[in-house]
Amino acid sequence: MNSIALIREFLDERLGVASEKVVSDALLVDLGVDSLMMLELMFAFEDRFGIKIPNELENPNSVGDMVAAMDGLITTANAS
Repeated sequence: MNSIALIREFLDERLGVASEKVVSDALLVDLGVDSLMMLELMFAFEDRFGIKIPNELENPNSVGDMVAAMDGLITTANAS
């Protein structure tokens, strides 16, 4: 599973957001993601990909921002 697939699955399960709405330029807040939901999504990434998300990572605003951040962390972790 890749980052976008995890985001789509998470938002579908938790908020009932249709996967076709989870596109790169979609704002997370417009999809119903609040600060608590963002933490839950970050924890899901950590669990699924075996990565540690740094505390200083800024909260992404869009789906594309989140995918880029998570893919970067996954790539870094896999390179280690």
